[in-house]
Amino acid sequence: MKGQSVQSHRKDEHFFLAEKFFQEHAGAGFDQVRFIRSALPGVRTDQVDLSTKVAGLPMQLPFFINAMTGGSPATGKVNAALGKVAADFGLAIASGSESILAHEPDQATTFSALRTANPEGLVFANVGADKSPAIAQHAVETLHANALEVHLNAPQELVMPEGERDFNWHANIAAIVAASQVPVIAKEVGFGMRADDFAVLTNLGVAAIDVGGRGGTNFVKIENVRRPEGDYSELTNFGQTTVESLMEAFGNTNLPIIATGGVRTPLDVLKALRLGADAVGIAGLFLHWYTKDGADGLHTHVADFIEQLRGITALLGVRNIEELRDVPVVLNPELTNYVQQRGLNFIN
Repeated sequence: MKGQSVQSHRKDEHFFLAEKFFQEHAGAGFDQVRFIRSALPGVRTDQVDLSTKVAGLPMQLPFFINAMTGGSPATGKVNAALGKVAADFGLAIASGSESILAHEPDQATTFSALRTANPEGLVFANVGADKSPAIAQHAVETLHANALEVHLNAPQELVMPEGERDFNWHANIAAIVAASQVPVIAKEVGFGMRADDFAVLTNLGVAAIDVGGRGGTNFVKIENVRRPEGDYSELTNFGQTTVESLMEAFGNTNLPIIATGGVRTPLDVLKALRLGADAVGIAGLFLHWYTKDGADGLHTHVADFIEQLRGITALLGVRNIEELRDVPVVLNPELTNYVQQRGLNFIN
């Protein structure tokens, strides 16, 4: 686009390509988990309380609008619409990466549109793990944010034509945490996590961990399209799914866990919570609804999603997330083998 910077144009490309590659049926692994329910639930839908807490922050609902966009005029309009939905339903919402503001401060309003539309709600800022504590603090201040997501995206950076090549982030994450005035959430962007990552991140001082598993928005696929020559198509299915990542997390940290990546249905949300997540992030699905049906359609979809979430919770015979953890589940053979071969701690 004429007159638009490389970074700002990249934001528009990510937005367009994320919708282009959206899949109604994701590959995050939720189909490998099945609830074993009672025919006598004994719960009314109005008894269901799905409130939760992440990084010390109370959430009215256990899912939220996770990091997506901002950094260009077009994506700023999307943020305004998403912020309005978050305010209407009491949902927390996270910004897309604000790292661009270090070079293009004039794009600040494309991110602060989230806070303008949602003045009283929970808003999370977002920067890369390689960014300085000063840049991270500026991101927080721009949104008057309640928490800061620090995203871990090594595969995306590798495939991105203009991406970083230094993935030695440990000390910098610790520095961001030490300087931050708000809780810091370490967040993968779609390639999952391994069991030992949780201990490392816990020791670095983060307040919560988002497993950001494979199965939703695929940044290897997106960045491959942007490459002028050559590709990394062999990395298209790289990493652990969201469900595998939750299995990797189980018993390996006392920190709150967020499950993001390929969440498509209220049942997916409940499965993630049953497998140990304290909250569930949804990004691509909201983007798809907005692109397909506009702001009004997005509002309708979210209202229906919440109603179904409460209904299915009651159907399982539980009133809250704590009770949900006791509902038996069955894992399919592939996932069972994964847990056994990895020697993971998941106990049904």
